[in-house]
Amino acid sequence: MTTVWTVATVHPARTRRRARRRPGFRSPVVRRLIAEHQLDAVTIDGTGAAGRVSREDIRRVLETPPQVEVVPLNRTQRLTGEHMVRSLHVAPHAFIAIEVDFERVERERRAAGLTYLPFVARAVIDAVAACPRVNATVGDGELVLHHAVHLGIAVDLHHQGLIVPVVRDAHSKRLGALADEMRDLAARARAKRLAADDVAGGTFTITNPGPSGTAISAPIIHQPQVAILSTDGVRRRPVVVEAADGTEAIAVHAVGMVGLSFDHRAFDGAYAAEFLARVREIVETRRWEIEL
Repeated sequence: MTTVWTVATVHPARTRRRARRRPGFRSPVVRRLIAEHQLDAVTIDGTGAAGRVSREDIRRVLETPPQVEVVPLNRTQRLTGEHMVRSLHVAPHAFIAIEVDFERVERERRAAGLTYLPFVARAVIDAVAACPRVNATVGDGELVLHHAVHLGIAVDLHHQGLIVPVVRDAHSKRLGALADEMRDLAARARAKRLAADDVAGGTFTITNPGPSGTAISAPIIHQPQVAILSTDGVRRRPVVVEAADGTEAIAVHAVGMVGLSFDHRAFDGAYAAEFLARVREIVETRRWEIEL
């Protein structure tokens, strides 16, 4: 019996073309994903057969966070940063804080649908009468005391910067009017509808990181003012309270920190402490229901 062997002949050029095509081959699905997500195919390491890029390779690239991302600062962020750097350069900053019991405020603000901020603002305005040097600006080798309180309220612009609109003649406004105007200014600030006059002429500023649950904050002074007050997170916790008969008991109250960054040229720590103590006294003892 005769055995016949058949030898297949493969054209060398075809082999070379097939070998060259294999590593760069991409399925229609992979090509679609690359185009859809605007990926650079050359930078994707393929883990498939012969180094092919697979759907899993595309998924891995999409789920891997970028190593470097450049985000340009907007105009508000640049100007705010420059202003803060100047403030730190010209003013010897100091900071002091005090714990405040907000329980009396808590009852009234919930009933009126308000935040803590207008109550603190009202207390600050009245405390200025006892400590007028906190409501001042620094001039050329002098301290200018202001009898009117034009209260700046720092407003976050959806994490795209910060702006400080001013409640003019805040000393002449009761709690409800203060709350309404502060709410209006904040809304117009975020909608980019503030006029130049709305952000000029402030004599004292309050910043309010408290809604995010902060413990204690030391803000930078808004020049040429000499002080800025911060209100931090208010939490319910046990405190010692004194009854009318002088006995003590444990109760759960709303408690938070209030801080003051101040220019040490304008006044010293004892004066700052006296001002914060007055703010605390007003917050804790005022009959807020009368103002509402």
